[in-house]
Amino acid sequence: MSSYKPAILALEDGSIFRGRAFGSSATVSGECVFNTSMTGYQEILTDPSYFGQIVTMTAVQIGNYGINDADNEAATPKASGFVVRELSPVVSNWRSRLSLEDYLARHGIPGISEIDTRALTKKLRVDGAMKCCLSTLPISDDEALRLARSWRDMAGSDYVREVTTRDPYLWKADEPSNHNTPYLPVGTTMNAPGVPSRKFRVAAFDYGAKYSIYRKLVNHGFEVQVFPATAEAAQIREHRPDAVFLSNGPGDPSALPYIHRTVTNLLPEFPMFGICLGHQMLTHALGGKTFKLKFGHRGGNQPVKNLETGRVSITAQNHGFATDPKSLEQRGARITEINLNDQTVEGLRHNTLPVFSVQYHPEAAPGPNDADPLFVDFYRMVESRKAGKI
Repeated sequence: MSSYKPAILALEDGSIFRGRAFGSSATVSGECVFNTSMTGYQEILTDPSYFGQIVTMTAVQIGNYGINDADNEAATPKASGFVVRELSPVVSNWRSRLSLEDYLARHGIPGISEIDTRALTKKLRVDGAMKCCLSTLPISDDEALRLARSWRDMAGSDYVREVTTRDPYLWKADEPSNHNTPYLPVGTTMNAPGVPSRKFRVAAFDYGAKYSIYRKLVNHGFEVQVFPATAEAAQIREHRPDAVFLSNGPGDPSALPYIHRTVTNLLPEFPMFGICLGHQMLTHALGGKTFKLKFGHRGGNQPVKNLETGRVSITAQNHGFATDPKSLEQRGARITEINLNDQTVEGLRHNTLPVFSVQYHPEAAPGPNDADPLFVDFYRMVESRKAGKI
C-alpha cells in the first residue's frame, strides 16, 4: 500500500470524516449511500445504477481478493467515489489481475479508508442519504462543504442519458460468466445444459443495464438486441421482437417522461419484464408514481415476500426510489411482492397483459440466486404468448 495521504469526506449537514486516501487523486461530489454486501465490491463499483453516487461499504475489510477480468458489470466503474473502513493491504485470489487501489487510480475514482463507516452508515440511516464531497487532494473543510451542498440533487435528475448505449447492438454472449452459469454465443447450434433450444428475440432497453442481466437472458433462451433508452416505440416495432425487457439504471424514475411514453406505447403489444428502474418505468407507464426512499435499499440480504405464493426470497437490491402502492390502485396492475423490512413494493404484474416487474436484482451480481427463476418465468410467458395461450 502507498504511503499515508490524507483524504476528506464532507456531508451536506456539516459532518466531516477524515481518513486515508487511495485510488485516484481527485475531488468529486455526489450522493453518499451505503451498501451492506459482504463481497462483490467490483460488481458494485461497475453497476451503472451507482452513477452519481459515492458508495460506502459496511463490511469491515474491502479489496482482499482484488479485481479480475470477469466480474465487471460495465466497461468502467460508474460510482463516483468509494468509502471503506479498511483497504486490505494484501490481494490474494487466483483470478485477481489488479489491486482495488490500482483499479480506482486507473479509472480516476478517489477512495477514502480508515474512517468510522459504522458512524457514517448510522448517520445515513437516521438522517437519510446526503449530498457529499470526497477529496483526496489538499482542500479545506469549507471548500469541501461548499462542493457537497452545491451538488445537484438526485431527485429530479436524469442520469440514464449518461450511461445508456448510444447505438443499438446485438449482445454477444462471448464474455466470461460471472457465476459459472452455462452460456454459448448467440446463434450456436449446441445448447448448454438447461438453455432452451428455441430462442426468442428480446428488445432490451439499456437504462444502465448490468452485463449479468444480459448474460442471464441469453442463458435462459433469449437473443438480446440492446437499444438506447431514447429509442422510441416505432424503432422497437421495426425490430419485431418477441418480448421487451426494461433494465436497471440510475437517477430519479419520475424525471424520465420520454421513457414513460415509450413503455406506455409498447405495453399492449409485447410481453414485458422490468428490473429495478425498469420496474419503476412500468409503474409510471401505468400511471403510477414513485417516491424517494430515506436511505434506499442497497445490499445482498433484502427479504422479499411473494404475496401470491407466500414464498420469501433473499434478494440483491440497489435503488433509492420506490413505487407508491396507492398510485397503482385502479391502474390495471396488482402488487405481487413486498419488502419485509419496510413493506415497500417489490413486484408488479398486469392483470390482463403478459407484463411483470421486480424492484430487486434477480441476476445476483453480487448476491443470492433465490430469484433466478424469474428469467424462466419470462421465457415461459413469451412462449405462451407465441403459442396464443395468453
